[in-house]
Amino acid sequence: MTMDTPGGAPHLEAAASPGQEQVVRRICARVAGPVAGADVHVASLPLGGVQVWLDGSGHRWRFYHRMARELRLAGWHTETGPDRLLLLGWSAACLSHRARMLGAALAGRLADFDRTAFTAVMLATRLRHRGFPAGDLPAEVEAHCRESLRWPARLADLRGLQRRSSLESLRLRLAQVAGLETKVGRRCGEHLALAGKVARLVAGGVPPSRPAFAPQGGPARDLWTEAVPPRDIPFAGRAPGVPPRGVSAPRAGLTERLVCVSVPNVDTSEDGLGGVSAVTAP
Repeated sequence: MTMDTPGGAPHLEAAASPGQEQVVRRICARVAGPVAGADVHVASLPLGGVQVWLDGSGHRWRFYHRMARELRLAGWHTETGPDRLLLLGWSAACLSHRARMLGAALAGRLADFDRTAFTAVMLATRLRHRGFPAGDLPAEVEAHCRESLRWPARLADLRGLQRRSSLESLRLRLAQVAGLETKVGRRCGEHLALAGKVARLVAGGVPPSRPAFAPQGGPARDLWTEAVPPRDIPFAGRAPGVPPRGVSAPRAGLTERLVCVSVPNVDTSEDGLGGVSAVTAP
């Protein structure tokens, strides 16, 4: 089914993609929440697409509109009825909107590593003051940052989905979206790796318990050296804080100062006397 008239429905294709029902169910269950998510039902339509409905009658209209908004963000055209939600296939307009949103995320929130580091320091420090176990602190901070970034959950919902189309225009948009999703996934992995490293510093050097978010099997890069600007990285072959000749020592930024004042000094000498602390204020 294709329509591309100025006043009609957006250009779309109703052919079902492999794994579509499972992905739609995951998206709708996440949007509905842990209570109503168990009542989400998804079934295929005879001519393509799927239908979604909830058991019970309480607040269904509100849930349907939330689900429709998230499904449109994934690239599907939806129609909301009084008793169910219809997903009618890939939409050129919705795929273009998804591409814009992915690009905006890369240029906006996902480009701000200082905000992630600041959030990780504040949350880890507050949890430590409340007596939260140091070993569980990195995982808790990463989970909070993953939820605040929002895109890790959205990308995880799409696992197993094979996006394809018989229309060349939609194939081009699907390819564009897939490329942007790869970049967003890598950037999210970088943010979560940075949050985990900051949380381990606040916890006193707890070793990592699990790898950072790395979608589609891609390795998560070391963010302590990649996310921090080069001016804040110690020079190779020299003691930290000693720049080469002709280069002035860099001033510690807000993030570094927050980490330093949040991490307790730990004596690393063998006899415990006159040792050098693991972290010192800049």
